[in-house]
Amino acid sequence: MASLLVENGHDDVLFVGTPDSLESRLVPEAGVAFRAVSSRGFDRGNPLTLVTSGFRVLASVASAWRLLRSYRPDVVVGFGGYVSLPIGIAAVLTRTPLVLHEQNSVPGLANKLLSRWASAVGVTYENSVKHLKRADRATLTGNPVRAEILAADRAEGRKALSLDPDATVVLVFGGSRGARHLNEALARMWPRLSSLTGLQVVHVTGTIDAASVAEVMSAALEDPSRTYRMHEYISAMGEAIAAADVVVARAGATSIAEITAIGRAAVLVPYPYATDDHQTLNARAVSAGGAAIVVPDDQLDGDALESAIVGLVRDPVKRETMAQASASLGRRDAGARVVDLIRSAAALDGSREHS
Repeated sequence: MASLLVENGHDDVLFVGTPDSLESRLVPEAGVAFRAVSSRGFDRGNPLTLVTSGFRVLASVASAWRLLRSYRPDVVVGFGGYVSLPIGIAAVLTRTPLVLHEQNSVPGLANKLLSRWASAVGVTYENSVKHLKRADRATLTGNPVRAEILAADRAEGRKALSLDPDATVVLVFGGSRGARHLNEALARMWPRLSSLTGLQVVHVTGTIDAASVAEVMSAALEDPSRTYRMHEYISAMGEAIAAADVVVARAGATSIAEITAIGRAAVLVPYPYATDDHQTLNARAVSAGGAAIVVPDDQLDGDALESAIVGLVRDPVKRETMAQASASLGRRDAGARVVDLIRSAAALDGSREHS
């Protein structure tokens, strides 16, 4: 989102994150200024951490307040991470316009609390609105995706991954967390999948499980037909999704936003340990729109996932119908919508100052 603001002419953007986080490296690499504010969550199962976290939040708010007093931004934008809470509170204390964005069906704690004072809240799902303190300030924007996702092309994606242009391609990935159970399920069903004519499977295992998956799938990897392609990691996920006919994935907000922005039939397996089970609600919203089949994680050891994949591989009409539904759910202009909310909040504050 910071890069999108820069692309839209806002060259004075400061990204605030936690130290030693992934963004502390990636944001500067993208040419965006970065400042760190220490902030951590708490263990809901351990009440003692509520007390210690409370003290940390107060210290983080003090650091965020000093940052805003020195930087003097026109608007503060929060996306619900750990650092959003102290920065959002500091925005309220310094009377800086606050805009929030919620990517999941159920808002996180920071966005729930801060929505009381936000000038505007962009949401990905209409269902999120009922959880906010000020529903009248919510706008359905969708979830922004990177420019390279929007530019992804089916033919180019297949060429980049050395796939048959005429094959039926299934892409399987579990994200940074929750990949293991999916990896194990794919290995179990491989004998059935390998018997399907014209199928190619692209399997993104994740770094942690790559070696164990390679061992279990060694025969498939050595098969000269190259029906099975294993990748530890794919940086250009837009190309991989665009190359696929069916995407099997967890139901994280970013994954769903990318799948629907490109428009692909999906089999979604919600990560069962997500906060407030928000991935299940994310997946149900996509399923209700006709774009996905939902397979609960506790059914991965049975035949549900295999049946869903085989059914879609064998039914090109259903795949196409789901792909069209997916594209209709995807909001390719989500980034522009969020930018508009930010600009409006800043402009409204400016008009108040001059009134």
